[in-house]
Amino acid sequence: MPNKPKKTGSDISGVSRRDFLKISGISAAAIPLIGNAVEAEVAAAKVYGPGKTAMQLMVNGKRYDLNAEPRVTLLDALRDHLGITGAKRVCDRGECGACTVLLDNKAVYACSMLAIEAQGKAITTVEALMQGGQLHPIQQAFVDNDASQCGFCTPGFVVAAKALLDAHPDPTAEDLRRGLSGNFCRCGTYHGIRDAIVQAARKGE
Repeated sequence: MPNKPKKTGSDISGVSRRDFLKISGISAAAIPLIGNAVEAEVAAAKVYGPGKTAMQLMVNGKRYDLNAEPRVTLLDALRDHLGITGAKRVCDRGECGACTVLLDNKAVYACSMLAIEAQGKAITTVEALMQGGQLHPIQQAFVDNDASQCGFCTPGFVVAAKALLDAHPDPTAEDLRRGLSGNFCRCGTYHGIRDAIVQAARKGE
């Protein structure tokens, strides 16, 4: 039998040496263009700081004007600059959920967001849920079901529960699990918390 010619690297890959050099040349030529585009985007970006800058936050339906460094988190702005202390500082690294607030009706960790990024958005804290001296049904359900012990996690759980029930008025067990998965209770009162949310959901019928 005649010997079969050995396959070269270009035969195996399907790309000839000449094609490879062409592709490499095109890629090298594109790098400066990409770099220029990135530099232009950076140059056009608005720079804040390093000193304090003026901000406006809409919290619980009220506008607040403050001066703070751009690095200040939404949690620090609420607690230290505005005196709105419902959101708690516990882990301060986006792990426990005690600082949960609503941003345009979406639950977020206030410790993991810069205050300057929250401008122009509706911020709702646990303080806004009680109306006319009456507890919100979720808050009342937490009381009825003894769903808090030390209380540090409770405001975050209440706000997360509000977001959950707004999205799922009749939550399933899976909805509860997923909706509260970002909030931790060091005292372990999860059973009472689940019962409280189920009660609040029934009150909303």
